[in-house]
Amino acid sequence: MPSDIVSDAAAAPREDASTAARNRLVIALLLVSTFVVFLNETIMSVAIPHLMKDLGVTASAAQWLTTAFLLTMAVVIPVTGFLLQRLHTRPIFALAMGIFSVGTLICAVSPGLELLVFGRVVQATGTAIMMPLLMTTVMTLVPPESRGKTMGNISIVMSVAPAVGPTIGGFILAYLEWRWMFILVLPIALGALALGWARIQNVSTPRFAPLDVFSVIVSALAFGGIVYGLSSLGEGAVQAEAALIPSWVPLVVGVVAMAVFVWRQLVLQQQDRALLDLRTFGSRNYTIAVVTMAVAMMSLFGTVILLPIYTQHVLGLDTLQTGLLLLPGGLLMGLLGPAVGRLYDRIGATWLLVPGTIVVSAVLWLLTLVDQTTSVWAVLAGHIAISAGLAFMFTPLFTAALSSVPMPLYSHASAILGSIQQVAGAAGVALFVALMTVGTATRAAEGLDPVSALSGGIRTGFLCGAVISLFAIVAAFFVRKPAADASMTMGH
Repeated sequence: MPSDIVSDAAAAPREDASTAARNRLVIALLLVSTFVVFLNETIMSVAIPHLMKDLGVTASAAQWLTTAFLLTMAVVIPVTGFLLQRLHTRPIFALAMGIFSVGTLICAVSPGLELLVFGRVVQATGTAIMMPLLMTTVMTLVPPESRGKTMGNISIVMSVAPAVGPTIGGFILAYLEWRWMFILVLPIALGALALGWARIQNVSTPRFAPLDVFSVIVSALAFGGIVYGLSSLGEGAVQAEAALIPSWVPLVVGVVAMAVFVWRQLVLQQQDRALLDLRTFGSRNYTIAVVTMAVAMMSLFGTVILLPIYTQHVLGLDTLQTGLLLLPGGLLMGLLGPAVGRLYDRIGATWLLVPGTIVVSAVLWLLTLVDQTTSVWAVLAGHIAISAGLAFMFTPLFTAALSSVPMPLYSHASAILGSIQQVAGAAGVALFVALMTVGTATRAAEGLDPVSALSGGIRTGFLCGAVISLFAIVAAFFVRKPAADASMTMGH
């Protein structure tokens, strides 16, 4: 591993006052811009029932507005590891926000679902670059003893932006048509682009990094096949005769492509040419944290996609009421993020993760009991509780994971974590909706009325999340806060 990278990165946190001020400004601008782009991950979720009616599409088709966004991020994020090594901070930022703004414009003028999904894909391409850029910059500039506090601020972006997305979407849909969700975001994105271009300074040192095109293609097949297969399970089970290909085909293609991708990276990393350097998994702490993060993201995005469908189609709330219902939980995640970060710096990861995972799991199990008679206040309390539990998970997981790898692997570690995070989120959305669709169809075939059938299908989706959440509880006991010098050596 090139020694000059280690020495440069090690020296970065110990700069003079002017450099420290520059670093704080860069991180602040990246945080604000990342918040703007991440807001769009879930802003469409509350609009899905609205769009199903407006555009005449099924839930499984409409959920691609969220799934395509997450899937595109998972496909693009691996390439950002290459970009972060080859380019300066400022041009990467401009590239990300420029692409995001173009995607937002496409969505704003879309006449139907097809172009709207394409616009979301373009948006996601820009978003995918922002997160690894932010994480890698923070890990390079912030000393280990202060990372928990800084990651707590990042957790506001990671958790609050997706959480308040449905609320903002609900407010907009109560008074305006769905296109305004993008029309209103566009000037904000352009403003962030202009401000960042004017004020962000280069804080990275580019170096040569080869791009393996074969790895890019195989990774797209791997992530795309897995998520597409999951998303088509619901429709395939209900309308097998209408499916062009069985849902298991893309799943098998995705799994095989993932095996080829992993093999390719193992070969290339021996020459320091891997698209994603899998030596990050040499750290057991990083591996466990990544797995736990995947479970958390499946639970978060699966819940975010099902709750609006439940509140609007079963409880009879409108989009504004649904948005308001989800707002307190989103705000709580924001308030807890910095506090959890400071606690991480003091007491480590385990004491935060164990209660966090238990709360998330408990709420998901309770959501398996919801029906037409469930109180709105009970749903509100459950969403607040699961938001608090996730807040206690995100900051410790991000900080412990990225602090567990050597400094030269930061860009790879953040890219891998981002890829797995987005694939898990996309898989959560796809899997929850698929199980809801199957459960609803099964109950409808048994003669239940449409609302009762849908309520039962939603319970089936939450049951999946509840079972998965048990694995996170077990994993939480094994995540540790790395020693301050763990970033210089591969911790085990």
